[in-house]
Amino acid sequence: MSQTEPPEEPSANGPGRGGMADSPENWGVGGLVGDGRYRLTRRLGRGGMAEVFAAEDVRLGREVAVKLLRSDLAEDPVSKARFTREAQSVAGLNHHAVVAVYDSGEDQVAGATVPYIVMELVEGRTIKELLTGAEIPPPDQALLIISGVLEALAYSHQHSIVHRDIKPANVIITTTGAVKVMDFGIARALHGAASTMTQTGMVMGTPQYLSPEQALGRAVDTRSDLYAVGCLLYELLTGRPPFIGETPLAVVYQHAQDNAVPPSQISEDAPPELDGLVMRALAKEPDDRFQTADEMLGLLQYALRMLRDVGPHTGAW
Repeated sequence: MSQTEPPEEPSANGPGRGGMADSPENWGVGGLVGDGRYRLTRRLGRGGMAEVFAAEDVRLGREVAVKLLRSDLAEDPVSKARFTREAQSVAGLNHHAVVAVYDSGEDQVAGATVPYIVMELVEGRTIKELLTGAEIPPPDQALLIISGVLEALAYSHQHSIVHRDIKPANVIITTTGAVKVMDFGIARALHGAASTMTQTGMVMGTPQYLSPEQALGRAVDTRSDLYAVGCLLYELLTGRPPFIGETPLAVVYQHAQDNAVPPSQISEDAPPELDGLVMRALAKEPDDRFQTADEMLGLLQYALRMLRDVGPHTGAW
């Protein structure tokens, strides 16, 4: 299972980044975080910014996930601010499709003050892990997954929070089949000056799922998330993102300038009836996309019914 960004290197029992051993007891104070409240038990994953451990909340007697900023980034104010903002963004969200945040704070790790986030422990696989399998999911399963993502976004958007980094590694399919959206690390409130995707001159987000306005460093809103959802649905239907390039910058340019090829032209398993829905989500101009997550969800649910009742490749819906 995973509750962090995709690992950049294999898990091991040897030294990790910055010489820090991977064993839980080498984090925090003897494997304890949060003034001894959380006892780290095993590592779940390592991403570009953080390590995530399963842990026991000794006060409440429950299993949780503890996300720790990498110790070598603890002195970087930009990384620290992004990490802290994740806890602040999700703290007010209470929805079955959003990974819950229970607690946050700072602790000493290898002599550095490192922030941590305590989250709901979710057992399952990310969409990224699902897509590394031999086959892509059938279209109806793809629509069900995206429906769960849209439910989470409809809720966060109602609370004026734009996720801004929807991608396969940030969506978990639980062992019971539920969908959970996580990692609001670069989420922003809709109001205020910090509503663009640039930070110290850099574009924030993941290139394969970046909206044109994000790629150009312009102001973003909820429709930027819906573009990323369109990219995610495209990949679930075809097995590949809508744009592929030799470098991240090449992909960013394609999002800004090129039109995607309809999914049914990439994969014969992708129903042509879904092309219009996907291409609308991928419109270059936000005004030409779905305007709300609820609007996109409504059409998605209609497509799911027709897919099951009438069938794909019929031209009847």
